[in-house]
Formats: sequence, structure tokens, C-alpha cells
Amino acid sequence: MHNETPRFSIVIPVRNEGESVTAVAAAIESALAPMSGGHEVVFIDDGSTDDTLALLKRLAREHPHLRVYSFRRNLGKSVALECGFRLARGEFILTMDGDLQDDPSELQQMYEYMAAHDVDVVSGWRKNRRDTRLKLALSKVFNLIVGRMLFHSNFQDMNSGLKLYKAEVARELRLYGGMHRFIPLIATELGFRVAEVPVRHHHRRYGTSKYRATKVVTQIPDLLTMFFLLKFTSRPLHFFGRIGSAFFALGIACLLYLTILWTHGVPIGTRPLLTLGVLLVLIGGQVVFTGLLADLIVNVAQDRTRQLPLKYTSDGEALSPGATVLAVPHPPGVVKQPEQPGVAPRVGEGVQDAAN
Repeated sequence: MHNETPRFSIVIPVRNEGESVTAVAAAIESALAPMSGGHEVVFIDDGSTDDTLALLKRLAREHPHLRVYSFRRNLGKSVALECGFRLARGEFILTMDGDLQDDPSELQQMYEYMAAHDVDVVSGWRKNRRDTRLKLALSKVFNLIVGRMLFHSNFQDMNSGLKLYKAEVARELRLYGGMHRFIPLIATELGFRVAEVPVRHHHRRYGTSKYRATKVVTQIPDLLTMFFLLKFTSRPLHFFGRIGSAFFALGIACLLYLTILWTHGVPIGTRPLLTLGVLLVLIGGQVVFTGLLADLIVNVAQDRTRQLPLKYTSDGEALSPGATVLAVPHPPGVVKQPEQPGVAPRVGEGVQDAAN
């Protein structure tokens, strides 16, 4: 199976979902059995502290098309998803949560919609969402503020975990922090066609939700990051330059006004406006200089890679201490790396062999 290219890869990030992973694997097998082209299931264990990894190891031994990767520590859902995207071999990649609230049988209608409308990403819209009132209220506020007000999009449910991607689209996504919540926006900004379809959503039967009300506070920095990245990701000087130029111009206007007064014999040495004008000019210059540095960093960092600490992979059994998986460098590209015994495959760099 590992040498074949399945049509579908099911990527599932999990953390402390020991109660549900066996049921999730069984539900996927039942849902995808009628579909042709073959499939694989890729579990990304995001540093679980319960028996999730032990159960996944057993499932991997029983099912050759089920693959497991486990981080040594919790890195977050965004990193887990990106790792899964790089390692998936399928032509199409379906993501879902590991708590069985998402229904894998929705893959059929999502795939048919993708083929019929020639879109690149189909995002599930949990129209009748089975969650607590608090989560429903926070989700509505999030989608309203982010979708309608800031980015003028019509997405109803950006944070749904159930999404179907063409593989080449998923592998171009660069995710970290809380950016998995904005995937429809990111894909749209990259020029891909994104659609939403209503999907079934079930009550949570296993474990407890990882979502807390305090995450609203932590989402604010992610929101600011997303706004900056989507608007000025490749040209930060435009962002800082506008702000810096405004401060600089205001400071120059103040100083010009004081200069005119001075030429008419009016003393200006003790005026607070003089201090304000000088301060605005300095701040404006510093902000513009920050933009220049950001531009340099963006260009210099294009070839940097990120290390993801793995402690286990079902492709290579237990890893030696210090073994890692590397994320795709920027810009997107694949470079063949020499194989080393006992070292995990490189995501993006060496994974092209695994993806073909």
C-alpha cells in the first residue's frame, strides 16, 4: 500500500482522544468502503498524554493503510495539519477532527461537489451544529467579525474541521499558531477556489472539548496576524510605510508650522508642539525602518525550514533521539534529500517520493 498512490488521504490531528480513535478509524473504513481509488488514514498525534498513541500504534499494525506520526510535545492543530498535508500521499486530502463530531461519510458529497463545480477546496458548513450554546455564540461572532467585517467574505463556518482539498492546494498552505481557523481565507488569498457545503455534525460522544472560552482572547493576536499576512504578507513595507509616513508627515507639518512662526519672530523653544513634531518625525522614521527590516527578513527567510520533533512514526517505527520532521521551505519547492537510517522522512523536502 505504501508504494501506491491512493485517491484519498484522511488527515486527522488528535490530542488525548484515546476514547475515540478506534471508533474514528472504524467509521472511516465503513464510510470509504464504497468509494473507488483507495484511501489512507494519517493520524497526527499532537503530543497526547493519555493512551492515544498506544491505540494508534495498534491500529497501524492492524491496518496497513493507516499511518501514525506523533510529536514529542504539543505543537498545536495548525502544525499538526501542515505535517499531515506534507506526508499525505493521496490526490485529495480530507481533514476531520478526531472526536467523531465530523462525519467521514460526507466525503462522497464533498468530492462530487468539488468535481461538479471545479473548486479547489470544499469546506464543511456545520449548519445544524451540535455544540454548547457558548461555542455556537462565539463561533457566530467569530465568523461575523472575521468573515463579514474584516475580510468581506461569505463563509459561514471557517473553523470547521471537515474540509476536502486537492492535494497540491493543501501542500501550499503554511500554517502555525491559530491559522487553521482561517484556512478558507488563506486559500482564497492564494488564488484557489473555495466553496462551502452543508454537512452533518454530531454530538460529542467521547472525551471533552479542547475549546475554552478563554481562547477568544488568544485568537485576537491570531486575527491580527492573519490580517497582516493576508494583506501584506509579501510586502510588509507597504503596511509599515503607510503608518510611518503618516506619523512622519504629521511631524513635518508641525515643524513647518513652527518654522513659519519662528520666521515671524515668535519664540518656539518652549512650545510642546515642537517636542511633539520632533517625536512624530522620529517615530515615523523608525516605523518605516521597521518595514524595511521586515521586507529584508521576508526575503532572507524564504529558504528557512522548521523542525518538528517526532517521537514515533509508523513508517519507520520508533525514532532515534533527536529525529525530526522538517517543514516545507519557502517558497514552495521540493528538494531530494539523502536518506539516513533511523531518521524520519523530511516533510516537503524528501516527502515528494512518498507522495508519488
